[in-house]
Amino acid sequence: AGVTEHARSLGPKGSDPHKAAVIGDTIGDPLKDTSGPSLNILIKLMAVESLVFAPFFATHGGILFKI
Repeated sequence: AGVTEHARSLGPKGSDPHKAAVIGDTIGDPLKDTSGPSLNILIKLMAVESLVFAPFFATHGGILFKI
């Protein structure tokens, strides 16, 4: 179902929820196609980095809190 079906269920045309649904669809579709893949890679990279550096912070993390 597209944005028009969801917007109709939120309220009459011109209401604030209807406007928000239309604006969200207008901005969300291009963002999904352009920035989505790069954000997916960034999220995966951050997850792997946290797993790689977790042992270091577990053993040497106290140094950071003594400053």
